[in-house]
Amino acid sequence: MVATTPDIRVRRVYDPAEPDDGVRVLVDRLWPRGLAKTDAHIDEWPKALTPSTELRRWYHGTEGAYEEFRGRYERELAEPAAAEALERLRGLAERGTITLLTAAKDPSASHTAVLERLLAAPDG
Repeated sequence: MVATTPDIRVRRVYDPAEPDDGVRVLVDRLWPRGLAKTDAHIDEWPKALTPSTELRRWYHGTEGAYEEFRGRYERELAEPAAAEALERLRGLAERGTITLLTAAKDPSASHTAVLERLLAAPDG
């Protein structure tokens, strides 16, 4: 059997849903400002996967550097509840497309990029 790379997409939650989004997963701890739940088309909202409030505040404060944030966030993802939620997303990604949704203005410098990399890695 040939292993395939999971189809994991990252989009801003404010962008309209697309037919090929697959399972739409909100990966932010807080509900996005100004977005009605009926307009979001969210299939999953695993809050256990989101950075802790403390980590989020640290990163968005004046002292947070992305590389340090990434390491701290990966340690949080090793905690049992987060690891279980990450495994659930891996299972969804093995079955089809998943789209990670965030309100972050720059998803490539957010926790979403960490999740995307971890989900796409063949060894988890």
